Amino acid sequence: MAFAAVVGLGLSVAAPAVLPSDCHAQSRRNLEPSARYVSGTGQGFVLDVTGSRPLLRFDRSTEIWVLRATPAPRGDIVYRNDNGDQVLRVTADGRMTLYTTSAPQGSPVSPSGQAAPLLAPGLTAVQLWNYIIRQSDRASRALGRLVVVDVDIQPGSEAVAADALSTAVDAIARMSRSPTLRREADKIRRIEIVDQGRATQATFARGTLRIVIEPRAGVAGRPSSARIVRAVADDVLSR
Repeated sequence: MAFAAVVGLGLSVAAPAVLPSDCHAQSRRNLEPSARYVSGTGQGFVLDVTGSRPLLRFDRSTEIWVLRATPAPRGDIVYRNDNGDQVLRVTADGRMTLYTTSAPQGSPVSPSGQAAPLLAPGLTAVQLWNYIIRQSDRASRALGRLVVVDVDIQPGSEAVAADALSTAVDAIARMSRSPTLRREADKIRRIEIVDQGRATQATFARGTLRIVIEPRAGVAGRPSSARIVRAVADDVLSR
């Protein structure tokens, strides 16, 4: 399968750090710092509340979801992803409900032991180059044609750029398997990752999926796959 990749490196630019959420700090008092859980539907996941933002990763998935905590009635805390979707609900005494596409009404969650904190691995520029080649090939295989990857970043942005690229390709692969989203996925010809912009974002226009990252924010410095899917779908539907 053919592929193409471009990497640009320059000087690093500082981006604002993510500040803690008061309601997140309140809710994590009743949660393990980093633990694995299983829902009533059998969906396992790791929830890490050791940092300023709660992180979640489902079993058999590489994507780390950065959640935002908001208060709810009766002292509950609702955790949403950056697309605004409700992912978890935690009661004042620590009981938890998971919301997914297969269980939109929610499924009760039980603890399943401790887990290591969710951290994105560090990468050198050479390692990133090799990673880009593999991800370009993966995207190209998902769509059955060439998908060009263009990464224009500065030193220090490698880990977040790789995470953003992997998340984008995960979104493309999921769209390619969906009967309702395959048409939108077929419009993608190029993925661009850059670290110079006002805020983390995902936009899609004229076949190019452009992702702006904030390296200093870590895994919170790139959009989720749900936000990427929405960016592509919204552009296609608006035509």
